[in-house]
This record gives sequence, structure tokens and C-alpha cells, in this order.
Amino acid sequence: MKVDWKSGLGFAFSAVLLWWSLKGVNLGDVWSVLRTSNVLLFALSPIVGTCIFPLRARRWRTILEPVAGRIAFGPLWRSTAIGMMMNNVFPFRAGEFARAFSLTREVPRLPVTTALGSLAVDRIFDAIVIFAMMFAAMLDPRFPSGVTLAGRTVPQLAQFGVAAMLVLLVVCYAMVMQAPRVLSIVRWFAHRVLPRFADAIVGFVENAMGGLAVLRDGRRFLAVLGWAIAHWVVNALAMYIGFVAVGMDIPISAAFFLQGVVALAVAVPSSPGFFGVFELSSVLGLAVYGVNDKLAVSWALAYHLLSFIPITIIGAVYFARLGLSVGTLSGKRTEVARS
Repeated sequence: MKVDWKSGLGFAFSAVLLWWSLKGVNLGDVWSVLRTSNVLLFALSPIVGTCIFPLRARRWRTILEPVAGRIAFGPLWRSTAIGMMMNNVFPFRAGEFARAFSLTREVPRLPVTTALGSLAVDRIFDAIVIFAMMFAAMLDPRFPSGVTLAGRTVPQLAQFGVAAMLVLLVVCYAMVMQAPRVLSIVRWFAHRVLPRFADAIVGFVENAMGGLAVLRDGRRFLAVLGWAIAHWVVNALAMYIGFVAVGMDIPISAAFFLQGVVALAVAVPSSPGFFGVFELSSVLGLAVYGVNDKLAVSWALAYHLLSFIPITIIGAVYFARLGLSVGTLSGKRTEVARS
């Protein structure tokens, strides 16, 4: 996986954001905060945070089961760890393909394209749950009052956001359980309102429905949703433990709010591991709760680094044990792209 100008731009962007995060913050003060923090809690924080990856692997099994049968947890866990490691080390979310490909190495009956399609479903549920939790956190009475965006109060925006996520969830469920009817409605609407783009719109919806089709069983749909909720509750808990470790006096709902802010930020192209992006988005998100830059930067740097290390090491060990190489992944990725 070569580093081209786009990768270089991502590294440069991350460097600028990291510099911006640290601007005006004395590193000696950061060290002082970390030195006086609760070491046991800060050690516990990344341990809890690493638990989200087995939860993601377990959710993946439920998504894949209708098309691949029951897959043992071991290959799913190892592939998830490899994918997260690759995302931490290589640009452009290379871990998404690595995760799918490494699973097919251990489960040969599963095509790479099917594994990749299942990851799209995985990310859809991530988005719905993360942002529903973020908007719900904004409805917490302890959320700072008086904040307005685009002329609207935060509670108004939060109510709209929660409603939008619920509507999106209902739409996804309808696409799964009533696929022919939904497609018929979309086709009718597209041909009458946007006839020039009707084929493109119908094709897009068909592809989206194809990915979600693995969840036609209502119980499976709810199971995937449940595992996604567990995943992001644990992630927020890990963040909150870190908040307490450095002495932040903010509610646990702040962690649910912050993980939504971070999720929005890491969608921007950046360096592997999202360094710079994570730190700046954390500083901006915590500033809403009145957390000063020194405390926010101290937490962000330490939490990011401590949570980066375990899954990267675990993924690298599995990567080596499976006999994978960067060259093999690059070649297979090109082959899949051409097919």
C-alpha cells in the first residue's frame, strides 16, 4: 500500500490539526495533569475501550449468518483485530478491506465481496446508534444551556436529531422487511419527480437494500441493533472512566456526546489512527462542557495513545500468524476492484 500524494495530504492535515490542538497548551502542564491523574482508572479506560472490538466481531457474526451460516467467533475476532490494526497503521481505512479479506482466508466459503457488503451494514448501524446517542445526550438536563446553532437551541436540535435517527431506523427496517414495496414506491416517486435521475436513484436504493437484506429476520435486525448499542455504550464508558481519571467534573452523557463529535470528525481524510483529528475534535467537544484546553488535551492525548496500542499489537500478531502481507492485500484489493 503505497503512500501517494493523497496519503501525504492526510498526514499533513493531521499534523496541522494536532498542532492546532496543542497551540497555547504548555506540554509541561499536560504532563502535570497526567502525572497527578488516577493511574488505575486511566489503565482501566483503554482496557474497557478494547472490549468494543470483540463486541463488533460478535455483531458481525449475526450480520453474516444468513449468507454464510454460523461462523466461529475466533476468525471474526481475529479479522476484526487485523482490520482495526490496519486502520491504525495505513491510510484510507485500509483496515476495512483487510478485515473482510482476512476473514475469507479462515472461512474460504465466504466471498470477499459478501464480507465487504456485510461491513456496509455494520457501518449503517454504527451511524444510527452513535448519532442517536449523541442527540440523546444533548437532551440531558445537565447539557450546557444557552448554546444555539443556526438560530435553534440545542434541545430543539437534539429532538430533531433523535427523531431523524428513529426515522432512519424505521426506514432501514422497512427496506429489510418490505423490500419489494419500498422499491416500488421509490421507482414511482423517482420517475415522477426526478425522471432524469430515476435509474440512478432506483439503482442506489436497490444496492442499499441488497446489503440490508441479510437482516430480513426481524429478530436478527434487533439483535444487530442490540450489539451495536452495547458496543457504543462500552466505548462511551471507556471515555468516561478517562474523564474521571484526569478529574473532569462532567456527566457521563458527555461521553455519548463526544463520541458523536469524534465520529463526525474522523470521517475527514487524515493520517492513520486519526491523530490530530481525534485530539482537536475532543478539545472542541469537551469545550461545550466548559472543560479547559489543558485538561481536554491531556485526556485526548493519553486516551488516544493508550487505546491505540492494545488493538494495534493484537492485530499485528494475528496478521503475522495468518501469513498475511501488505502486498497480498494490495493485490487482492485491486483484483476485487476490477471484477
